[in-house]
Amino acid sequence: MPAPLALYIHWPFCVSKCPYCDFNSHVRASYDEDAMGVALLADMAHEAALLPGRELGSIFFGGGTPSLMPPALVARLIEAATTHWRPAHDLEITLEANPGSVEAARFGDLAAAGVNRVSLGLQSLSDEALRFLGRAHDVAEGLAALATAQRHFGRVSFDLIYALPGRTIAEWDAELARAIGLGTGHLSLYQLTIEPGTRFASDVRRGDFAPMDDDLAAEFFALTQARTAADGLPAYETSNHARPGQESRHNLAYWRYGDYAGIGPGAHGRRLAMATERHRKPENFLSAVDRNGHGARAETALSPEEQAMEALLMGLRLREGVDLGVMGSRFGFVQTALVDFAAVERLAGHGLIERGGARLSLTEAGRPLLDAILAEIVAIEPVAA
Repeated sequence: MPAPLALYIHWPFCVSKCPYCDFNSHVRASYDEDAMGVALLADMAHEAALLPGRELGSIFFGGGTPSLMPPALVARLIEAATTHWRPAHDLEITLEANPGSVEAARFGDLAAAGVNRVSLGLQSLSDEALRFLGRAHDVAEGLAALATAQRHFGRVSFDLIYALPGRTIAEWDAELARAIGLGTGHLSLYQLTIEPGTRFASDVRRGDFAPMDDDLAAEFFALTQARTAADGLPAYETSNHARPGQESRHNLAYWRYGDYAGIGPGAHGRRLAMATERHRKPENFLSAVDRNGHGARAETALSPEEQAMEALLMGLRLREGVDLGVMGSRFGFVQTALVDFAAVERLAGHGLIERGGARLSLTEAGRPLLDAILAEIVAIEPVAA
């Protein structure tokens, strides 16, 4: 029996574009909420017809800024999803939210619509850092939104961005201790990365600021892992930390390489060995739905080699790692065709990787080096097109 399905719903609109953000987000003076709602429902129905009879384990409203969505539309989408698919008894329904007062005022209505988990974009507990990051809220407003979220939702997570230029280890240690003390069961802690095409990329190119040195950033990462583990929120994935039982089931579906349906502008999905991608621009997405009944821009069949590569990449992000025996059976490979065990042993000798029978996982020292380690150990090669 397949693992429960995950459903991702993308709301692409934002009030403003953050300088570090490379997500598919769009600022519009106005947009037709009703038309977007109709299109999302049609797009979902298309995926449901291709994935019939599945149990639905999670729904995730991402963006953009999904907390700007009308709660009535959120309710309609949840109702449609739980009609198309069989909802799990513990169905997780997450919505990403900005901590502005306008969005926080909707939390009660969003909870009534069925959302039971919120992921709040605090990003920092420093007003100076928030200004640098181009955020519209300050710390006081963010903490007020967090308190409101904790009243309305059974499960609350929030994001912080660290390793900012000019910040010290001591400052981050104090901020992290404060964050842990706020009482949520889940934290997403991301190092600042300069993504191509963002305003920060232009700023760095002009010399307006320099990213943190890699060696110093590695010290920030090590502190983050140690502090969260000591305080009961260990990393279960490279950047995600949770108390036992509070892990994001939706994101675990990605990292364990389960099927997930992605709908809405720019959404990606993995459906029965197919990679799916929606039109990114909202206007193009709406036109595609009008024309075809769905917003798909591309659907690409993935070879067993490509699936195995993706599963390794995603699975090794998890502290639990991957079971090569299960992967081999799933994709039709013997274990020695998946990874180079000589390379595994060499990296294990350097304290970067651990092997226990068929299970492979990265050590704390290896986790920041995932891409380089993959290049060393992966034995399979994608079939040329």
